[in-house]
Amino acid sequence: MTERLRWGILATGGIAHLFTSDLKVNGFTVQAVGSRSQGSADAFAAEFDIPNAHGSYEALVADPEVDVIYVSTPHPMHAAGARLALEAGKHVLVEKAFTVNAAEARAIADLAASKGLLVLEAMWTRYLPHMARIREIIAEGTLGDLRTLIADHTQLLSDDPAHRINALELGGGALLDLGIYPVSFAWDLFGAPQSTHASATFRPTGADAQIAVVYGYEGGRMAVTHSASDAKGANLAVVLGTEARIEIDHVWYTPTTFRVIAADGTVLEEYRSEVTGRGMHFQAEAVERLVAAGNLTGDLLPIDETVAIMASLDEIRRQIGLAYPGE
Repeated sequence: MTERLRWGILATGGIAHLFTSDLKVNGFTVQAVGSRSQGSADAFAAEFDIPNAHGSYEALVADPEVDVIYVSTPHPMHAAGARLALEAGKHVLVEKAFTVNAAEARAIADLAASKGLLVLEAMWTRYLPHMARIREIIAEGTLGDLRTLIADHTQLLSDDPAHRINALELGGGALLDLGIYPVSFAWDLFGAPQSTHASATFRPTGADAQIAVVYGYEGGRMAVTHSASDAKGANLAVVLGTEARIEIDHVWYTPTTFRVIAADGTVLEEYRSEVTGRGMHFQAEAVERLVAAGNLTGDLLPIDETVAIMASLDEIRRQIGLAYPGE
């Protein structure tokens, strides 16, 4: 492993706590944190023993002791945070969904390229060990002809209109917050879809409460995803092939177990993840490897694929009639 990069955490919300905890427990260097208030930055720094605490995002990205910034603001602020960090010469990992729309995503990707810097979407699920093993099994041909992905991500979240999940001005709704996981999984397995069909129900605020998407692919392959913020389900996923299937247990997008089951019911493999923390650090390791290798386009999730996924989310929103303020 190359010398550790020095991480800066931009914003101090719940996902920042999870990410920073994973970095610290796995030996990463978290050098600084920035918040819109000095008090919040100080409290976060004290919680995680972070040397530098800044009372503004501008001060964080200007910190000469920081090499890479993790942007963990709400969706509509992702582009601004990423731009701020890139303009300051920092590599950037941006919480998913990467931006609000594809136009923002393309602009950030182009800016990173012009600066010679790495920018990636923090779709940490792709880097988990059980996902790596699933890709190996598929590549080995164990499933036969790959046919279908079925995956859900459902949570029972607050119905408070002011809550982030319900506030359109904060990019609220099931699609960007929850649906991005199964959508990205579908792209990981099958690539860009040939057709998209989406349906949704809505909160009183206009944010989507449930979103179902069916992607169609060459040769009749399909991906069926369902996400919801108003009802909690099993959060399982299954990958179907002509010879066998993979059943991924609760919660499928976090370190978990799965089974490979032949068409006759024989269990061919049982896999159990053993991960320290939540597993978000695996992508952080990839960021450090990519920077060391001078690979500024990404590996398991190239930045151009992130932009294409954002365009797919734009199409889904067009079909269900969902727009965010300012679009």
